[in-house]
Amino acid sequence: MKFLMYIDPKTGKPQAGVICPNPEKMEMVSLADLSPQLPSTLDDLLPILDIEIISRLYEATRTSAPKRPLQDVRLLPPIMYPGKILCVGLNYKDHVLEGGRELPQHPTIFSKTTSSLTGHKTEILLPACSQMVDYEAELAVVIGKRGKHIPRKAALSYVAGYTILNDVTARDYQKRSTQWTVGKSFDTFAPMGPFLVTADEIPNPHCLEIAAHLNGTQMQHSNTTQLIFDIPYLIEDISAGITLEPGDIIATGTPSGVGVYRQPPVFLQDGDIIEITIESLGILQNTCRREPA
Repeated sequence: MKFLMYIDPKTGKPQAGVICPNPEKMEMVSLADLSPQLPSTLDDLLPILDIEIISRLYEATRTSAPKRPLQDVRLLPPIMYPGKILCVGLNYKDHVLEGGRELPQHPTIFSKTTSSLTGHKTEILLPACSQMVDYEAELAVVIGKRGKHIPRKAALSYVAGYTILNDVTARDYQKRSTQWTVGKSFDTFAPMGPFLVTADEIPNPHCLEIAAHLNGTQMQHSNTTQLIFDIPYLIEDISAGITLEPGDIIATGTPSGVGVYRQPPVFLQDGDIIEITIESLGILQNTCRREPA
């Protein structure tokens, strides 16, 4: 099932919804109309979400519940207040090699702040202090239940679903320190969405096409088969010392083709449209706007 978060036009408040299972129309239904007793946000729904609730909601979308075109609503990040956004650097071999690095022996983990989150078709703000803002197409894992010391063989059972994340990066700020947090965490530097696709719809997250297009030109293209450290490995490794909780995000890394390693380098400019596409998850699109000096 595809869940989403949007601004309810009647109340002006965030509200969860689901995409109707109709391939001919892209329509959504409010969760409040399908099952009023459920929480109004995905952040609150995840701790209780199970296959029974998903099945019940799926059947409810076939009823006369009021539907609206997806294009008529303003989407938010599917998880608005994750406890953690953990990102994996250098996790595609081709990306490691294009940067002239050696293959890592262990995952390179860093954080993005939750204040960097923004949604589908919102603006990426290019800060006045950086002229080297780059894109990174990434598959993001959304944790569904609390766990620590999670064994590899059980890791995928802790996954609620998957979404798309653009790990936007100010390369000059990233390179001026050994710590990447600031360069990765400017406001709007974590576009995420458009949907949370539940794990039952993605039986193999390690066989998904992933691409980035800048103003219609393909910049990145790969497949999650190329991950150096797969999702079970990452969950086991991270949870050895960090408790994972519902709503936590793990961004699994980006393939080759980022702007900083192109000749000449390509950085995001005012008016650019960047689209991240991942098979079965959809397209995450954002427009870039330069902040005034």
